[in-house]
Amino acid sequence: MAKFVEPLQVQATIAETDQPKWWEKTAGPNMIDIHSTQDFLNALSQAGERLVIVEFYGTWCGSCRALFPKLCRTAQEHPEIMFLKVNFDENKPMCKNLNVRVLPFFHFYRGADGQLEAFSCSLAKFQKIKDAIQMHNTDRCSIGPPRGVGDLNLEAVSAPKDKQAGTS
Repeated sequence: MAKFVEPLQVQATIAETDQPKWWEKTAGPNMIDIHSTQDFLNALSQAGERLVIVEFYGTWCGSCRALFPKLCRTAQEHPEIMFLKVNFDENKPMCKNLNVRVLPFFHFYRGADGQLEAFSCSLAKFQKIKDAIQMHNTDRCSIGPPRGVGDLNLEAVSAPKDKQAGTS
């Protein structure tokens, strides 16, 4: 006896245009889209003493797209850090003034200390971002990262900080 199977029909219920683009997705309240220089300045001033990681990306950049899910996971793992997403094409003058010449590019900022570090990073080199978080995401009263963690930048550690000399 032969069985006849009816052909299955599959219908898509959500059109692709209804899905947010990869760069429009956010990991949560600590990941903020920056649309102007004023947005950028406001976000930095509102961050206070929090560590701020700025990702400069292009919607057309394959490396940016590949890195983005891992960056979102990192933002979820570190709710105390503020992550800013800056679209290079929307903010070309600001990006050029900040010496962003390759993508993806990252800046690390912290309160009164200003910019701590800036570098380009791909998915294959994501450990670089983790190392920078480990180094810079310390309590304000800390004298630096724990010994034996990553490569210590002795120039940054040994540089005198006049502003912090009187704090505890």
